[in-house]
Amino acid sequence: MTVTWRFAVSTLGMPGTPVRDSARVAAEHGCHGLEIRVHPDEEVRLGLPPSRTADLRAQVEDAGLEVACLAGYAKVCAPGPDEPVVTELRDLVALASGLGAPAVRVFPGGAAGEVGPALDRIGAVLPDLRDSGVRLLVETHDSHPTGEEALRLVEPFEDPELVAVLWDAVHPWRAGERPARTRQVLGESLGYFQVKDVAAGEPTPVPPGEGAVPLEECGESLRSWSGWISLEWERAWYLGIPEVPAALSAAGTWFETWRPRD
Repeated sequence: MTVTWRFAVSTLGMPGTPVRDSARVAAEHGCHGLEIRVHPDEEVRLGLPPSRTADLRAQVEDAGLEVACLAGYAKVCAPGPDEPVVTELRDLVALASGLGAPAVRVFPGGAAGEVGPALDRIGAVLPDLRDSGVRLLVETHDSHPTGEEALRLVEPFEDPELVAVLWDAVHPWRAGERPARTRQVLGESLGYFQVKDVAAGEPTPVPPGEGAVPLEECGESLRSWSGWISLEWERAWYLGIPEVPAALSAAGTWFETWRPRD
């Protein structure tokens, strides 16, 4: 089986930038796709009319790109009633379908080790996922930062094509899980990889290869896997860091170094 990677960048690194311009920057740096942040402060948000969604999709496609993923902020383990979370998940899936995105990213967002709420909430939107062909990706983040912990939220559904894990390079490593271990435990449930880097003991992003995250081990571990590799450059949170092109160039170098060859 041929193993292929595809390169994307998240619009988190270009806060407030119109989709058309974000897509242009991505295309200029050799990306195949655009990971789009879904947020009230951005052009892509929940509740867009279908005509606007179609226009945004066309802007990405006109740049020669695909929408790699929607980065949503639903928290599947969040305390409180199920209904608001399920509604947000359904809205994200519908938006992804309209934009032609194959997947939506969500967060755990609960108590450490908690599983129950996520199973009910994700279970409620399985028909939406099946009908739309959209995949739900739970990120290694907050209450479930490692591959082993995030896997507990998706494995019960026994269908990685519908529900899988997004591996953020920083969080499992910061929690003490080596990249080889993350890759091993996720197996077929690995649905997406975000490349990023930080200095040891520091939260501020640095261009991939300039920090302490073992990205070489990540690259080696991913060589048997096919999927999207996306740069997440957190300039929305760290406005003092350089604009995205510097990080995109570094991420592109990492991508070309480690991507599987035919």
